[in-house]
Amino acid sequence: MNVKRMRTRNHRSGSGNGGSSRHLNGQIPMNRNHVFDSHGPDVRVRGTAQQLFEKYLQHGRDATSAGDRVAAEAYFQHAEHYFRIMNAMAQAAQQSQQERAERQASRQQRVSAQDEDGEGGQYARAEDGNVSVRGDEPQPDIQPQPELSEG
Repeated sequence: MNVKRMRTRNHRSGSGNGGSSRHLNGQIPMNRNHVFDSHGPDVRVRGTAQQLFEKYLQHGRDATSAGDRVAAEAYFQHAEHYFRIMNAMAQAAQQSQQERAERQASRQQRVSAQDEDGEGGQYARAEDGNVSVRGDEPQPDIQPQPELSEG
């Protein structure tokens, strides 16, 4: 079997459950350290969205100072693209943080409701109304295991 062919099968998105679990709706989840390969006008740049934004902004300023308004506009459009990506990532991070806080608050409410009901705590109320400490319930009889004879 061709090794090169094997590699492409293992990294194809949607093949099996390994590739699709990392993707959300066909998109790779990004964080602020995600590295982009950008092919801008007359230059290839690699870096995070913040780094690319700053690089394209600087290229645009350089083109403006050199008097090339067309190249400057192209660089500024690339800078704006990565600025929008940074804003989208920040918004997604904020939403994720808010959802995480809501889940934590919901969990805390459930735990406090269980404590008020007497569930999940150290004490348990039996059906007859008696209170017992958890762990004091009668344990089932444990029978010794029969010995196996070699043969």
